[in-house]
Amino acid sequence: QVQLVESGGGLVQAGGSLRLSCAASGSIFSINWYRQAPGKGRELVASITSRGTTNYADSVRGRFTISRDNAKNTVYLQMNSLKPEDTAVYYCNIRGSSIWGQGTQVNVSS
Repeated sequence: QVQLVESGGGLVQAGGSLRLSCAASGSIFSINWYRQAPGKGRELVASITSRGTTNYADSVRGRFTISRDNAKNTVYLQMNSLKPEDTAVYYCNIRGSSIWGQGTQVNVSS
């Protein structure tokens, strides 16, 4: 059973940056980053395939960058120019599976 652990969340002011990590207990597969804000559904933010192809939601394109380090079995989400509307719990997920991490909280203040 592959397990995922997210880390890197915290408090930041608008315009600041955070880097989230998704560490896998096994090989890195295609990985999605989702987020869920209070009162909203879970939103797909970014994805990266096993070959390194990336995709982004329109709301984060140009501000967020997803990448992977296969030697460390870790996927990263670099978040720059953060906005209050980015506040959410961020989760990573193995594409096509029901395997999720526990989530990491991101709070962006005005």
